[in-house]
Amino acid sequence: MTSPSPIITVSGLSKTYSTGFSALKSVDLEIRRGEIFALLGPNGAGKTTLISIICGLVKPSAGTVLADGHDIQRDYRAARSTIGLVPQELTTDAFETVWSTVSFSRGLFGKPKNPAFIERILKELSLWDKKDTQIRRLSGGMKRRVLIAKALAHEPRILFLDEPTAGVDVELRQDMWQMVRRLRDGGVTIILTTHYIEEAEEMADRIGVISKGEIILVEDKAELMRKLGKKQLSLQLQQPIAALPAALSGFDLSLSPAGDEIVYTYDTQAERTGITTLLQGLGEAGIRFRDLSTSQSSLEDIFVSLVKERA
Repeated sequence: MTSPSPIITVSGLSKTYSTGFSALKSVDLEIRRGEIFALLGPNGAGKTTLISIICGLVKPSAGTVLADGHDIQRDYRAARSTIGLVPQELTTDAFETVWSTVSFSRGLFGKPKNPAFIERILKELSLWDKKDTQIRRLSGGMKRRVLIAKALAHEPRILFLDEPTAGVDVELRQDMWQMVRRLRDGGVTIILTTHYIEEAEEMADRIGVISKGEIILVEDKAELMRKLGKKQLSLQLQQPIAALPAALSGFDLSLSPAGDEIVYTYDTQAERTGITTLLQGLGEAGIRFRDLSTSQSSLEDIFVSLVKERA
């Protein structure tokens, strides 16, 4: 089965500002049609710059971007009309009502009036009862919903969410993720940047990691977790020990400061975990344990170690 053509193709994209700061360095990236793609990276890594260039808000220093086949520079209007952007900052006309600001966004892209469609978006985002309220009278969470409604008003095929749940309460976060899944099921491709790694772990199909303006990895989420996920076996000892026996030096072991717990880190990919041999070795050394538990590294552990490697 051939994979569908990418909906976004970024080639050799670089951005150097007049100050000499290089925000992006020759970035190549393909986003697949209909996926949820999470872009992870520390502050200042280049996430927002990359999104801003793809959305046509910032001019690149070099390279090209195709959005659904349209060059974002040469064919700006056609490319931009396929894209919805939910920015980090809450920028909306404070004195407009919810209904008029969302309707206006649709008109900006030359779409014919469609009150039924606007009504559906507002209902999906729990904004219907606020449709006649001025934006300045809304809570931060509600303003965030209005930004999403505005981004969806012209029926884009690609939706960018830049740190969408920063400073948002848990209930709204859950609502937003349900909506993102519905959009994806309806054929919209979603690209999100996030600081909340559990968000990417829960939502994304694929994950890209950006650090210092370079994409250091793009991987299917499940594959990333499988390849880089380390498992740990924790053994609670019956009696504390002063040091690990020399006979066990071949294992990746650490002893707790109190000497009452041994942690064995092993690769989930290895043909043999070595656990049986380890337990045998402990028995021979006269070390008894009263309990054991296993844990697997989260996406956060993987991300931190990846960025550290590049530091």
